[in-house]
Amino acid sequence: MNLSAKVAYNTIIQMVSKIISTVFGLIAVAIMTRYLGQAGFGQYTTIVTFLSFFGIIADLGLTLVTVQMISQPSINQEKVLGNLFGLRLASAVIFLGLAPLTIVFFPYEPIIKLGVAITALSFFFIALNQILVGLFQKELRMDKVSIAEVVSRIILVIGVFLAVKLNYGLKGILWATVVSSAINFFLHFIFAKKFVFLRPRFDLPAWKEIMKKSWPLAVTIIFNLVYLKSDTLFLSIVKTQSEVGIYGAAYKVIDVLVTLPFMFAGVILPVLSASWAKKNIAYFKESLQRSFDFMVILALPMVVGTQFVANRVMAAVAGEEFAVSGSVLKILILAAGFIYLGGMFSHAIIALDKQKKIIGAYVFTSLTALIGYFIFIPRYSYFGAAWVTIYSELVIFLAAGYYVWKYSGFLPKMEVVFKSTLACLIMALGLNNLPAKFYQANGGLFIILAAAALVYFVALYLFKGVRKKDLLALIDKS
Repeated sequence: MNLSAKVAYNTIIQMVSKIISTVFGLIAVAIMTRYLGQAGFGQYTTIVTFLSFFGIIADLGLTLVTVQMISQPSINQEKVLGNLFGLRLASAVIFLGLAPLTIVFFPYEPIIKLGVAITALSFFFIALNQILVGLFQKELRMDKVSIAEVVSRIILVIGVFLAVKLNYGLKGILWATVVSSAINFFLHFIFAKKFVFLRPRFDLPAWKEIMKKSWPLAVTIIFNLVYLKSDTLFLSIVKTQSEVGIYGAAYKVIDVLVTLPFMFAGVILPVLSASWAKKNIAYFKESLQRSFDFMVILALPMVVGTQFVANRVMAAVAGEEFAVSGSVLKILILAAGFIYLGGMFSHAIIALDKQKKIIGAYVFTSLTALIGYFIFIPRYSYFGAAWVTIYSELVIFLAAGYYVWKYSGFLPKMEVVFKSTLACLIMALGLNNLPAKFYQANGGLFIILAAAALVYFVALYLFKGVRKKDLLALIDKS
């Protein structure tokens, strides 16, 4: 199987598994929100958000640098992976161990403080797992990752269902997430044995070399964390847990939607890294253009369509109590659109080995976003948080695109953007003229989504935004 065919296979298998795991993930969320209510789901959101700070700091940039390092020619993969794994193990123990100690000083209810101590275990397994994902990305065997993810999501649904059935409360749900994350990690570890004998290594000189490459990513990730998660954390301090629940429910839908661009970028990153290292600039640019076009085709109808169905989506996902979250979703979906379009640029910067250059943009975005959160959240609650989030993603999208252009000369062609916009307008006209009864029932919602997608892709095909040769290019190109 040639390289492009492998990329196509990995993309397709991940898309299929992502659909399956997303369905199970949404089922778990649906059970949780209906059982916990706005305030209880707000507590769950606060716990996860608080731990995200420590989990992402513990990353140290290792997740993204793993693919880059083991994709280099003549690398001792076992040694590099072992030291990456050992460094990740140490950072996870240190930083995630600090979370239960730090939460004591925050003005939260006891259940939230206990929840952080429990869920820290889940984040520990996730942290270890991310190094193994890098191995499968490099080997273009993301089917292994897909299997593990689907199995762990099924376990999560079963665990959450039992916690609710046995009335174990929020603590039971949190323990279910720990078991799910543990199973996910151990499946990855077993699958990895086919490619490498993996054991944690504690070679300090090797750690130093790894940190030389990863520290720019670590800095950008930390500042990225500030503008991505500070909104929910600040909201949880100055507003009620019910408001956090409303915001968190909408954000959960966004989290589900943005897994696709990060998944796709993870598959393409080894290709971009290898082509740039071999100075195959033409293939680098072609791959990036096709990836950008693909993201445009998905992002624009998602943003437009959500404006018509957001309330019903939230009611279907989280229950009628969370229909109000639809107003937040209409705003946050714009941020998701920028993530779709900017995700490829952010990963291309890693392939170019220019991570240090974008640090300033992350620092600027984080500081200005923090100012925005302090000004707008007390006044406008979750609406203020959502609009500042859009601002943050827009700035990073523009900055990443600029640096990719500066160091590779790549500037995306806008033909597909124009044609996709026209197809979206036709789709929007159809959605705007549908009878109101279609929006009043969950069954009608699924009909609307299917019909909207059909109209959009037919229109896009007629406008030649998608052509047969483009669909076959990934397979035919050697």
